[in-house]
Amino acid sequence: MTIERASGANGWVPVAASEDVIPRHVFQGKLLGQELAIWRADDGYVNIWENRCLHRGVRLSIGINTGTELICQYHGWRYANRNAGCTYIPAHPADAPPRTICNRTYPVREAAGLIWTHLDAVEPAFPALTEAPLVLRAMPLRAVPAAVEAALAAWSVEGLTAEGDLRFGDGSSQLQLYVQAVDAGQSVIRGVLTGALAGQGLVVLRRLNTALTALTRQLEAEALAAPAPAPIAPVYARVSEELAEMPGLEADLADGPGKIRVTLAAKKMVANGIVSLELKPLRGVLPTFQPGAHIDVALPSGLVRQYSLVNAPGETDRYVIGVKREAQSTGGSEAIHEHLREGDLLAISEPRNNFTLRRDAAQTIFIAGGIGVTPLLAMSAALAGDGQDFQLHYFAAGQEHLAFQDRLAALGDRLTPHLGLDPAATAAKLRDILAQPGPAKQVYVCGPGPMLDATLKIAAEAGWPDNSVHFEYFKNTQTLDDSQAFEIALARSAVTLQVPAGKSILQVLRENGIKMASSCGQGACGTCKVRVLEGTPDHQDVYLNASEKASNATIMTCVSRAKTDRLILDL
Repeated sequence: MTIERASGANGWVPVAASEDVIPRHVFQGKLLGQELAIWRADDGYVNIWENRCLHRGVRLSIGINTGTELICQYHGWRYANRNAGCTYIPAHPADAPPRTICNRTYPVREAAGLIWTHLDAVEPAFPALTEAPLVLRAMPLRAVPAAVEAALAAWSVEGLTAEGDLRFGDGSSQLQLYVQAVDAGQSVIRGVLTGALAGQGLVVLRRLNTALTALTRQLEAEALAAPAPAPIAPVYARVSEELAEMPGLEADLADGPGKIRVTLAAKKMVANGIVSLELKPLRGVLPTFQPGAHIDVALPSGLVRQYSLVNAPGETDRYVIGVKREAQSTGGSEAIHEHLREGDLLAISEPRNNFTLRRDAAQTIFIAGGIGVTPLLAMSAALAGDGQDFQLHYFAAGQEHLAFQDRLAALGDRLTPHLGLDPAATAAKLRDILAQPGPAKQVYVCGPGPMLDATLKIAAEAGWPDNSVHFEYFKNTQTLDDSQAFEIALARSAVTLQVPAGKSILQVLRENGIKMASSCGQGACGTCKVRVLEGTPDHQDVYLNASEKASNATIMTCVSRAKTDRLILDL
């Protein structure tokens, strides 16, 4: 048998055994002073993160592993599988956390029954390993890692075959030993055995354990006679200013769809006239998203379109969107249905969320019309995973028009389809659904404009408060009037600009070097929202609700204008 030793300070180092990282559990590890939270998601992916919540620094190793997210038990902040992005902040239930709130992650490999990571700036070569080995019991000890490595370098297995039942001379077997440098004076010896000896199971494990235990006791006795080294100071990831300020979403969004390159991994019909696209990153992991988020998709034709993510919380390795073939397509849905093929490359934006899900309601009512079910499917999956009370009412022309039926089936009796109803019957059914408003209830509705208009009117008549009814329009169907000229003053920039007839506030801002994020360009998504400090806006958007428009506190710069000669904006 040959023995291979590896350093514990550089390169890939095992920090846990695969059997340590069991489902719905969080394993606490440590490497060179850095505490690690190690957990396995339900999809099998192993996460290695800095072991602290970004809110108050509480250890995530005592958090809750839901299988798709890790929840801090202090104030309930949630972090997503794979990318470690914050997905929900209970103190801000109506807001999507800024994408910059993201925990520090470490590289991870799972091989030879061990979980590996490294702290190097450049990814080192991964050691050559034989799969399906016999994994030795981890041997923690209080000794300087360099001393442990030196002792292992001189260690041999002579005398282990005294009983004659083990053939350590078999050249086909190899014992690979690794030192996990936990801290300046703490180490863990880990090892794997391959070859013929690995087949002898517990017998060989006991013999090696006895020998290594004797070695660790000797090393600890020697360490006690020497001064204890100072612990390694951990290096924490810098927490962004957004954690303290929680700025508006517009300050956090990248502009345009060219940020991320993805490949069309799968394309299939999921209903009559509706196609599903599965988008996977060319490299790395995808940014965090919350239920209700959408992405911009840049098509090969040059068109840019917005589509809601259908993903359930655990689906972090891909984005899934649904696209309906529009009878009067302006080129976007036609291009996707007719010309996109699996394997095609696309550019997309980071997810934006202006249709955020509250998770503190006693009951949530989802109302979907046609393709408007896509963001509500993501929301339903999130609440189902939390065991919360909700109902999804899905209005469609017929059974064949119900999209993503596999996802719908997973909702069980919490799904109620309403098929083939005319406008009058739809309104009557909406009155039944919304007949009992309550202070602890929330309503989310997405679908065609006429259906949304009817739902909002019926909800108001039934006594639902504006802040309990959330909606998302596909597009702005109002007639826009851009005939008026007016002036805008930018309070923080000390700049005054003229907005002429025929140009939007957004256009004028960009022409004058003011960077503004936008998405739909129709006043439907809320991305270009800005605070109004003085003046009366002429609201021409379909994003703000009635009370928000009455307050005149914000304006959509892509379509809305001014009723007064001057607006002062918080820019």
